[in-house]
Amino acid sequence: MEKIIEATIRIFSVSAIRYFLLAGIPFTLFYLLMPAKLGKFKIQQKLATRKDFIREVWHSMQSTLVFSIIAVGLVFTPLRQYTRIYENIHDFPIWYMGVALVLSLIIHDTYFYWMHRLLHHKKLFKLTHLVHHKSTNPSPWTSYSFHILEAITEGLVLVPIVLLLPMHPLTILLFTVTGFIINVYGHLGYEIMPKWFRFTWAFEILNTSVHHNLHHSKFKGNYGLYFRIWDRVMGTEHPDYVKEYDRLQDQRFNQIAPEEKNQEVQAV
Repeated sequence: MEKIIEATIRIFSVSAIRYFLLAGIPFTLFYLLMPAKLGKFKIQQKLATRKDFIREVWHSMQSTLVFSIIAVGLVFTPLRQYTRIYENIHDFPIWYMGVALVLSLIIHDTYFYWMHRLLHHKKLFKLTHLVHHKSTNPSPWTSYSFHILEAITEGLVLVPIVLLLPMHPLTILLFTVTGFIINVYGHLGYEIMPKWFRFTWAFEILNTSVHHNLHHSKFKGNYGLYFRIWDRVMGTEHPDYVKEYDRLQDQRFNQIAPEEKNQEVQAV
């Protein structure tokens, strides 16, 4: 039991540091140092408050603890024998770690889409998911801001991943870091995709910050995490997504100030 407690404290500490670094650096850049210069990148022109940020960090720390406990349970307890976690990195080719990482993200996206839609059921939304949706104008701090019951549901995605896929602990770490970085981008509140991205096949598959920001501002549609695929197949992608993405990119690259763009829309 002592080793399990030590492992939980260690993983929680590392995860908390990761949260404050990977969410804190873009927050500092976009919200504190260069908000005026990067204003054309801002998806919603209204600003979240300090109270919002404090609430998000508080719930994110609770979620981080939940995720740490789940990880410890799967890696450092007898439950591990029922998983496909392997210790010797040479048990599989090194390139397999990349394959496992991609497959784990695909599994996570599928799990998240259906779990997310379920949490929007009227009987569950106020009980759990409302905490996350208090952030109608999300920031990097929103990334892990979940009700504790939702955090448990979110974290349990690791169970099917390690049951289905041979995973080295390093791959599990890469999965959590990669997923969190994408999550921070989705909640950034700014769109940073380059101009050429719009005209690639990747745009048809991958989510953007605008995509998830619409979910926070409209509350419905755009339930996917990494990919647009499930939303498009199930008809749940917000109908204004592409138009909103193009509007923001026009604002960015054609040097139209947000207030000027709003005036044009009102004139029409």
